[in-house]
Amino acid sequence: MKLKIPPPFQGLFAAALVWGLDQLFPALSTSFPLQKTLALVLIVVGAGIDLISVFAFFKAKTTINPLSPQATKQLVVSGTFRISRNPMYLGMLLILSGWAIWVGNVTGVLAILLFVNSITYSQIKPEEKVLEEKFGSIYTEYKASVRRWF
Repeated sequence: MKLKIPPPFQGLFAAALVWGLDQLFPALSTSFPLQKTLALVLIVVGAGIDLISVFAFFKAKTTINPLSPQATKQLVVSGTFRISRNPMYLGMLLILSGWAIWVGNVTGVLAILLFVNSITYSQIKPEEKVLEEKFGSIYTEYKASVRRWF
């Protein structure tokens, strides 16, 4: 693994960045009808995806520790994992997007892009390499049929 910063901490950093950028650039704040409602929907959907995905790992009796993908005992490809190879990260992305909309500053997009880039290169790609080595063609076929994010 390239970085040893757990994805939830990367998500919290990005959420703090959304808030910080709003404080630095208040003139770039915006609002629109149903803004808070949309934000809450994204947050709830993201949290739901995360919980369902974590439950799937527990059910499969495999690790949810993102820092040790080599400890994976079983490849999970059902449920939310039919839509995204990384539904837990997708859930975090939806939560972060909801937070950025709640805050209402267009600079939040920068924090979202930083989060996606950071998770993709520091977490997802190294995980994919480990899973390919561990599960071979089964994982390669899964990768070919299910998108990384959504």
